[in-house]
Amino acid sequence: LMSHHTEGRKRRAPLGQLIAQALLRLTGWRAGPFPDIDRAVIAGGPHTSNWDGVLALVSRSALQQDVNVMIKHSLFKGPLGWLLRKLGAMPIERGKAGGMVEQTVAQFRQRDKLLIAVTPEGTRSNAEQWKLGFYHIAKQANVPIILALADYKAKTFSFPVVIYPSDDMEADLQQIYTHFASATPKHPSKLSGPVREHYGK
Repeated sequence: LMSHHTEGRKRRAPLGQLIAQALLRLTGWRAGPFPDIDRAVIAGGPHTSNWDGVLALVSRSALQQDVNVMIKHSLFKGPLGWLLRKLGAMPIERGKAGGMVEQTVAQFRQRDKLLIAVTPEGTRSNAEQWKLGFYHIAKQANVPIILALADYKAKTFSFPVVIYPSDDMEADLQQIYTHFASATPKHPSKLSGPVREHYGK
């Protein structure tokens, strides 16, 4: 326990963090701990509900992690752009030559600290295939993939596994699918195909 002397000098937690922590407590959810890693792609799931995104944002604030989310650049015009940047959004030009993977790898090359969150399932409902850009970004930028799992049964938003992409992409993906399938989603009937295969096993 901290003595009263050091506590006085301790930096006060930002209001947003306190509110987010209170929200988690009130709803019985727990978030974290977050691994001690400065540069990574965070793959979040299983994604079956809009609540997943709310939960991720609240957890991000509660843990005070500076996580970026990629959002199409056309939304960054005007005052909304300022707000999106404040919330950690990063503009990505979908149609631009070089594409999303190259743009993101370039961002990693320019920064000592960068955490980018993606939902590889891409949609909340029954995607038969994953969007594998997240994997290619991690591999090309030489950064790990941190799994962020929302488990509605255990009420935990956790980061239990860090995967360093190997030369066997299929084996790495199977490992990720299995971990995603270990969490209870809000709507199991909407699980993506690759996760559904492992769910309940």
